[in-house]
Amino acid sequence: MNFWTDTHAHIYADDFKNDLPDTLARAWQAGIQKIYMPNIDHTSVDAMMEVELKHREQCVAMMGLHPCSVKKDFEKELYLVEDWLNKRKFAAVGEMGTDLYWDKTFWEQQKEAFIIQVGLAKKHRLPLVIHCRESIDETIALLEPLMDEQLTGVFHCFSGNAEQAKRICALGFYLGIGGVATFKNGGLDKVLPETDVYAMVLETDSPYLAPVPYRGKRNEPAYVTLVAQRVAELRQMNKEELQYITSSNAARLFANQRPESKS
Repeated sequence: MNFWTDTHAHIYADDFKNDLPDTLARAWQAGIQKIYMPNIDHTSVDAMMEVELKHREQCVAMMGLHPCSVKKDFEKELYLVEDWLNKRKFAAVGEMGTDLYWDKTFWEQQKEAFIIQVGLAKKHRLPLVIHCRESIDETIALLEPLMDEQLTGVFHCFSGNAEQAKRICALGFYLGIGGVATFKNGGLDKVLPETDVYAMVLETDSPYLAPVPYRGKRNEPAYVTLVAQRVAELRQMNKEELQYITSSNAARLFANQRPESKS
């Protein structure tokens, strides 16, 4: 495939309300032809769906409940997710997962919401897009007993160690590699050379986690190429090969197929 794929970008966010067409044009010019949009909760659905409707060739919606939106009434949010999944096709169930960084108050509810959304992914034969900030080991432990031969997905914004990467890949899941790969102390310089490139997809998590040299500023899908440059350097491979492999991986992921190891 001779184009890049951003597998995770919140381009429907207010951060882009004044220049979304220009943002998408820059992405297209940079070779990013597919952008996958994760849902957060009921407040993000309309904006996400509007972006998909207006930019259908480039932008694709997911449907899920972000762990930071899991509160006491999370069942109501999940009813909405399930209703949307029953109405039409989405690329994935996500963004879902766990988060022990911002607030540990609703940890038990997060685990319950995780299990329910895994069930929805199985029912609709969709991949999972998993958020796991400060909770990678806990999330792997949650996922392992729920695995079957159909279930796959991606650990979005992966920033773990080599052992965690191996555990995730052993489950048949992909690693979402973003701006952290470019950070001086991000740690991925020790992980990516040891990890199967056929289990990697690229992402930005726009508008968050912009890669160097834009760290601290608004991120956007065009910056996938900066992430790719760093990954290619770490793996000592050319960008054209990385482009073909990671976009093929993304197509396989969102067709709900497991990684194909070439190691």
